[in-house]
Amino acid sequence: MAISRSSLKRARIIKAKTLRNKMVMSNMRTMIKKFENSLANGNIEEARSLYPLVVKRIDMAASKGTIHKNTANRKKSKLAIRLNKAAASQQ
Repeated sequence: MAISRSSLKRARIIKAKTLRNKMVMSNMRTMIKKFENSLANGNIEEARSLYPLVVKRIDMAASKGTIHKNTANRKKSKLAIRLNKAAASQQ
């Protein structure tokens, strides 16, 4: 257990940041799952409307430092590829 005042403060700050990171990650994962479910169900129009929202959540997680910017770019790229493949196969 922390003893000094500064270490107690750091423990409080870490707890607050952990909660924020969990919230951001949960929100991002939820949006990604909604997007993937719409692709799996063959609802391309819904997936197209969800894609900008998913990208926004991923960028928000990267800007807060919850995930690395390269990880965010990789996730966005994978989702865009999946959307384009699904749209091409439907035509």
